[in-house]
Amino acid sequence: MGRWLEHTVTSDINAPVEQVWAVWMDLEAMPRWMNWIESVKTLEDPSLTDWTLAAQGFRFHWQARISKQVEGQQLQWESIGGLPTKGAVRFYPKSENRTAVKLSVTYELPRPLAPLMEPSILGGIVTRELQANLDRFRDLVESGYCVSS
Repeated sequence: MGRWLEHTVTSDINAPVEQVWAVWMDLEAMPRWMNWIESVKTLEDPSLTDWTLAAQGFRFHWQARISKQVEGQQLQWESIGGLPTKGAVRFYPKSENRTAVKLSVTYELPRPLAPLMEPSILGGIVTRELQANLDRFRDLVESGYCVSS
């Protein structure tokens, strides 16, 4: 068993919580704003998703199950195969048209990377990337992106 790393990032978004939630829940669109995520596919069971991450010459694959969903408030998940990962995103309405988003991601450091990367260095890289992703998400929402039905 490897070492687990956790990262938490936040962003304030100038949009109502309902809009922010709707854009986040368009899971298959995540590669639009998450640089390292190559694809997300919703499976026959809508609580299951299939993920592929490609970064720095490495590719990881896993399936995740939504373990808790409270509409407009929070989404929690954990992997059920492949890369061991879990996390949560929480939505905090700050006003009628402003929402704070807090994203926490925890994963087991993949064995091939363990001897190559000092966890504190990798942690800094991942935290910066997650923050950049969340900032792209904010920009996408604030640009008026609409989820197609």
